[in-house]
Amino acid sequence: MGAQLGAGKTSAQIGQTSTQQCLHSQLRSTHSQVARGSHSLHRFAGGPLPSGSRRAACGCVTQKVRAIAEVDTLVPAIDTEPIRVSIGDGPSGGGGLFTSTNPEVRRVAPTANGRTRVKLVYVVLEAQYQSALTQAVKNINANRTNVCVEVVGYLLEELRDPSNYAAFTKDMADANVFIGSLIFIEELAEKIAAVIAPQRDRLDACLIFPSMPAVLKLNKLGSFDFAKLMGGAKSGAKKDSPIKKFFGALKKNNDNFEEQLLKLIRTLPAVLKFLPSQQARDGGNYIQSLQYWLGGNAENLENLVLSTAQSYVPALKGVDFGCEDPQLFPEVGIWHPMAPGMYEDLKEYLNWYDTRRDTKFAADAPVIGLVLQRSHLVTGDEGHYSGVVSELEAQGAKVVPVFAGGLDFSAPVKKFFYDPIYKSTNFVDCVVSLTGFALVGGPARQDAPKAVDALKKLNVPYLVSLPLVFQTTEEWMASELGVHPVQVALQVALPELDGGIEPIVFAGRDSNTGKSHSLPDRIDVLCSRAIKWASLAKKKVAEKKVAITVFSFPPDKGNVGTAAYLNVFGSIYKVLQDLKAQGYTVDGVPEQEEDLIKLILNDQEARFNSADLNIAYKMNVDEYQKLCPYSGELEANWGKAPGKLNSQGQNLLIYGKQFGNVFIGVQPTFGYEGDPMALLFSRSASPHHGFAAYYTFLESIFKADAVLHFGTHGSLEFMPGKQVGMSDLCYPDSLIGSIPNIYYYAANNPSEATIAKRRSYANTISYLTPPAENAGLYKGLKELKELIASYQTLRESGRGPAICNTIIETARQCNLDKDIKLPEEDAKELDLAQRDSLVGQAYSRLMEIESRLLPCGLHVVGSPPTAMEAIATLVNIAEIDRPEGDPL
Repeated sequence: MGAQLGAGKTSAQIGQTSTQQCLHSQLRSTHSQVARGSHSLHRFAGGPLPSGSRRAACGCVTQKVRAIAEVDTLVPAIDTEPIRVSIGDGPSGGGGLFTSTNPEVRRVAPTANGRTRVKLVYVVLEAQYQSALTQAVKNINANRTNVCVEVVGYLLEELRDPSNYAAFTKDMADANVFIGSLIFIEELAEKIAAVIAPQRDRLDACLIFPSMPAVLKLNKLGSFDFAKLMGGAKSGAKKDSPIKKFFGALKKNNDNFEEQLLKLIRTLPAVLKFLPSQQARDGGNYIQSLQYWLGGNAENLENLVLSTAQSYVPALKGVDFGCEDPQLFPEVGIWHPMAPGMYEDLKEYLNWYDTRRDTKFAADAPVIGLVLQRSHLVTGDEGHYSGVVSELEAQGAKVVPVFAGGLDFSAPVKKFFYDPIYKSTNFVDCVVSLTGFALVGGPARQDAPKAVDALKKLNVPYLVSLPLVFQTTEEWMASELGVHPVQVALQVALPELDGGIEPIVFAGRDSNTGKSHSLPDRIDVLCSRAIKWASLAKKKVAEKKVAITVFSFPPDKGNVGTAAYLNVFGSIYKVLQDLKAQGYTVDGVPEQEEDLIKLILNDQEARFNSADLNIAYKMNVDEYQKLCPYSGELEANWGKAPGKLNSQGQNLLIYGKQFGNVFIGVQPTFGYEGDPMALLFSRSASPHHGFAAYYTFLESIFKADAVLHFGTHGSLEFMPGKQVGMSDLCYPDSLIGSIPNIYYYAANNPSEATIAKRRSYANTISYLTPPAENAGLYKGLKELKELIASYQTLRESGRGPAICNTIIETARQCNLDKDIKLPEEDAKELDLAQRDSLVGQAYSRLMEIESRLLPCGLHVVGSPPTAMEAIATLVNIAEIDRPEGDPL
């Protein structure tokens, strides 16, 4: 396997499947997703659902490739007709794609009572500012006698809905102040700009914080005009302004714009001296406004509203509200819900942490590094973070929760995740990002190379979990797609480019307050899996248990232990040798690969039954029901355990063979032998008892520290459930449990590998497809080529029509009539041009068949192609026809 399991290999180094190849498809498909069945969960709030129906009712259905891109057409489900969901549709018809939240819950409309009314409209990507900003406005309205504030806010995705967009346009028509932040979805940025631009001159203030340039240039605060600062030199000027140069230099460094603005704050004195005095004052007010906004708590936001109103609302000219300076927080630091404050030094944090009296940890407790957004901390929206910290500590892990004020989270990773004494040694055993964003750049300008460099140096597993952003908890539970498609693009696909794995939804969002809240069952899964990954670095190699899983798909075809382009048992044999050399406890491995097969398969052409496969364990029904908490839910489809599959009537059978601390097991079949794909598209289907028993055995009886799924592909990742963002009712999540999942996947199949990553939490390792060679021709096809050569010589002679007739008959025997239209009449009835056209079509099809690349043999893991095989493959690739000017 190349390196010790868990010995610090980060997912940025191993298992990074070709996400780049999938990302284009992901982004392309984001706004054309298709859902099946009902989007409502009418019994969600009305009490528990009956056993066997909970998963189907919660929208848990699998649509195989649709999790990535190909969503325009679907194979009809067994018991439902597909319905299409277009942009703007929601589960109850409003609110933006897959969300029915109402912006009116963010409206505060006071009674003026003679006071000056100021109307504030804001648009943000996420809802964490909603509660603090609402509280700030209510404080103003309750305590100020000369001013009151009306406020209404829109989440970015809500503006896809035509009614919400119309309401936003109407609100902007009489607004005094507009605030926008993190508007990084281009099409929505353009829609917002189309509304704001005509109102910009009328607005008293327009404050845009880190966003797309189309919106950012609309900033206006008195004489401070962002569009001019971002533009070039005026006509006749000798050179660009220093501020233009400042921003230009930062863009060359590929920094995201939030980091640029933070750098601007730090260099404010050097920048403002180049501006006229009034512009300098207004520029200073803009920077102060950004500081208030980034401060994020109700006090800072109250001062932001009041300071803007007193300086730029004409009716309040000369009024002094006595605004306080912004309350500043560290740009990077360490936070803990029980700590007295934030820490900027790891030693200080550990001095507090290690002297706590409320909890004690084992000497060898794993240390989990958490990555947080500061905006959630300062706005008071940190309840979901506290839930993760509490659960990790309850399960025996220590935590180092770090945060960043901007969107470059590599800075706190570098500063706080290394041993404070031995600087080059990592202090944490696993990193879990709770931001859902890419490590560097967030949703704006991702810098994957910088992120990968930081993660490779740290060299520990990197999990990226996500809070719900564009859906409420109820909407996510009811959705068959799971996570909102835009969130999949921004907060799943982009982190995968950094090497992030396991996109587990750990927090929901309240539709009224906008606040995030913990999802206890999801947090339990996240924490147990993170601790399992971290423990791999702590456990002695000789004590680690590895479960290697081989497949049997399609069933009853003599295909046990096969995979696409892979010599499975030859590869397993090499892996076992490598594991033993690295110190793993591997016993009883035979000297020959063929003997290894015989120990697991009694017949090398084995079908899936007990006569052909070695039985490793017999699980009685009581044990199965005790260890498998969801066993009762399978009875609706399969009856009482043990059932008929993987069973001898009394016990459930686990097929495979144990070699010391390595178990080689055979994944059970889908269960629908007549139609194995039925399970993928059925709303109400489930894995059978034997399938559940296999993974129960791995986790609870064999107690695997990791499972290695061997080759493309098994069926775990295609079990019924949501497409992305599993709930506790989705079978891939239930089956894999807390076991770290490492998956060998063919390099030429990134789309299905991505499904495995997202649905079964796989850390994929790509293996090469075997060297390729031209297919060539044989039998009838070879004879047909010779006939065409004869025709080319004799086409104009009297034998031409006869040869053409033979060509037509031979082509029909070779089934070429499926590709080209062959005439029924005698070739003598055709003129020369028609015969030439017909023979030309047959020849063209022959050339396609002859030049088609076919794999030579099967790949063996750890065995690279020879030089000659590599050269032949590269030559064949280079010979493929491509559009002119497109070498790739």
